[in-house]
Amino acid sequence: MSAASEAASPQALKDRVVLVSGAHGGLGSVASVACAREGATVVLLGRKVPRLNRVYDAVAAVGAEPLLYPLDLEGASADDYAEMAERIGSGLGRLDGVLHCAANFAGLTPLSQTDPAAFARAIHVNLTARWWLTQACLPLLQKADDAAVVFALDDLSRVGQAYWGGYGLAQHALAGLVGMLQAELASSNVRISGLQPGPMRTPLRARAFLEESDRVARDPEAYAAACITLLSATGDAHRGAIWAPDA
Repeated sequence: MSAASEAASPQALKDRVVLVSGAHGGLGSVASVACAREGATVVLLGRKVPRLNRVYDAVAAVGAEPLLYPLDLEGASADDYAEMAERIGSGLGRLDGVLHCAANFAGLTPLSQTDPAAFARAIHVNLTARWWLTQACLPLLQKADDAAVVFALDDLSRVGQAYWGGYGLAQHALAGLVGMLQAELASSNVRISGLQPGPMRTPLRARAFLEESDRVARDPEAYAAACITLLSATGDAHRGAIWAPDA
């Protein structure tokens, strides 16, 4: 395809508003830029403001000016998410998509030796907080013509093995949430799906595979297009399912 024809291609997320949690992480940052390039106004949610600012600059360079929303999922309450949704609604007038990329993983540890607070933190950030955020956004999403909620998940066959602790358990629960929530929203305009990328070069992965060769993992940029697919109308084929693009 020539550069001219690419420039003329319709943008998959034109005029949409997309919220990306964990926007300064490996997948979240490249997905945020990809969303902006495809015409979306992106709300960048994360807890590390300096890193959010760098993503802000990258997003603004390719598309509409994004919005920064600093929030720590570990300490945020359900009321904090309700306030966030209210601010998005009043400031932007709509919300068309949510992409969950935020994650918490401290490293491989036997369950018998896991600190109770670390276990609870992993369950909360990787599962409970994701649901609270989604629940708060549903009223806005249901007003859109076509809306999507996408949960980034790890390889379930891998994280169900020994030593993955609260993180692994939360990932399996998320897989259940995808199917359950889609069944409840089947007659609505909101589709729910999961994205299971292949191995990515991220700090999270490095905590589990310190000696693994980089030849196994890919740059997160390899999965940006899959995020766009699930957030756009073309993602309807994956409604209620977990998509592993490399499978």
